[in-house]
Order: sequence, then C-alpha cells, then structure tokens
Amino acid sequence: MHSHVLGDAAGHVSNFGWILGFTIGGVIVLVVVALVVPILMLAYNIGNEAPKINGELKKAVHNTSALGGLRTTIDYAVTIIGGLQRGRARLGG
Repeated sequence: MHSHVLGDAAGHVSNFGWILGFTIGGVIVLVVVALVVPILMLAYNIGNEAPKINGELKKAVHNTSALGGLRTTIDYAVTIIGGLQRGRARLGG
C-alpha cells in the first residue's frame, strides 16, 4: 500500500492543505462573529429598554382602566333612551 501524502520528488511534505483549511476556517469564524455580534448588541439594547417599555405599558393599563365601565354606561344609556322614547310615544310625540 502506498501512503497518499502530498509532496515533491525530494520527499518534502506540503502543508498547503492545512494552511488553506485554517485560512478558510478563520474566515468562516470571522464572518459568523461579524453576523452574531450586531444581533447580540441589539438584544442587549432591547433588554435595557424592556423595563422602560413595561413601565409605560403599566401606565397605559392604569389610564385606560376606566374604559372597562364603558359597557355599563352604554347599557344605561340604551335603557334611558328606550324610556324616553316610550314617554314621547305616550305623550303623542
């Protein structure tokens, strides 16, 4: 069996494959880092803003809580309008 090693006639072994592999691997790592770092920075900034956003949402819940009673107000208004219409009809109007 023959060993399949790249080399020249004098028996010197070529390291070109290793150098090429490490170069390609290094480039891939740099590209991945260049893509992941901005995503991590954005996530960090969102995480810093989250408490502020949550506080404003709590204020919005407090400021709009009175709207929960709007259905009751509408129901009363419909009842009142119905009574006014019946009264007008009895008076001939």
